[in-house]
Amino acid sequence: MIRMTVLACAAMVAAFPAAGFELPDWLGFRGEAATEQPPRPVVTEIVEDRGDDARSLPGTIASKTQVTMAFQTLGRMISRHVELGDAVEQGALLAELATEDLAATTRAATAAVDAAEVQLSTARTTLERTQALAGRGVASDAQLEQAQRAMAAAQATADQANSELIQAQDAEGFARMTAPFAGVVSAVYEAPGAVVDAGGPILQLSAEDGREALLDLPESALAALPDNAVFTIWQRSAPERTVTATLDRIEPLADIATRTRRLHLTLPADAPFRLGTLIRARVGTPGEPALTLPDAAIFQQDGQPHVWRVSRKGEIGQVQPVPVGIGLSYRGRVLVTDGLAIGDEVVIRGVNSLEPDQKVGRRVEP
Repeated sequence: MIRMTVLACAAMVAAFPAAGFELPDWLGFRGEAATEQPPRPVVTEIVEDRGDDARSLPGTIASKTQVTMAFQTLGRMISRHVELGDAVEQGALLAELATEDLAATTRAATAAVDAAEVQLSTARTTLERTQALAGRGVASDAQLEQAQRAMAAAQATADQANSELIQAQDAEGFARMTAPFAGVVSAVYEAPGAVVDAGGPILQLSAEDGREALLDLPESALAALPDNAVFTIWQRSAPERTVTATLDRIEPLADIATRTRRLHLTLPADAPFRLGTLIRARVGTPGEPALTLPDAAIFQQDGQPHVWRVSRKGEIGQVQPVPVGIGLSYRGRVLVTDGLAIGDEVVIRGVNSLEPDQKVGRRVEP
């Protein structure tokens, strides 16, 4: 019975044409070769000099020598003779404290000195008389020793009173704040009438004999900055007037609030900038192009930074890894110091998914 069923099925298959058992086209199992997909598009950027404003950093002009002035004693400030931006000469009176309490302290110290001198004179006379009596055998050794101890105590009291008088006189003199050098008042912290502590900041005095430019940068931006870096400095209101400044030092500690570190740039003696001027600064000398790329365009290969440069013939391109030198990184863009030229096309996204000589499609704007 089973054999008859198999033979019947075979006869039915032979009766149908072969075309009736062809697979549908949508299954994709036809024998034709699959069509080759075009290369994928890539997000790239054309290397160019984007202008000074696009790659510059904000900064200020400050004095190399600046002092925060404070009183050395507690008191109420009755007058401040200078304002922000005033130029002062060495020895000029800057501010004063009320002297009533200080003068009273000096008078009390003077009275204490007078009383101590009377006690000292009395003790000295007593000691001399006791010594004379002891020499004639009238006064005992115990009386002589007591007179000597009284003399020593009176001398110590007199010395202490004189020391306190000197301190009171100095404190009264500390009520007048004078300029230690000629300069400009670059900051003011307290107004007349305020009660100030000893050492509390009152104003800031900046010397005009040496000026420098100050820049604040995050820690990550300083990693590739050379020790002898050169910066171009200018004002936004006068971009044609530029000067070259050199890196002097970087402060070793970061600011607690902003987590940035301060760069000190040495300016030439003829720099046309006043103290407190807002400036712009960029790495490089005037006229030197500064090429920048997004940080995401950089990848590491063999321990050296590289980028993918695209060579094109029409819309189809080919990528090659190119070693580059990098410098300052700021606000998501890194300075490229070597390896690229203006007009090069560089891949800026998906750099870790490419291979050398890989073909890529059309360029996509970032």
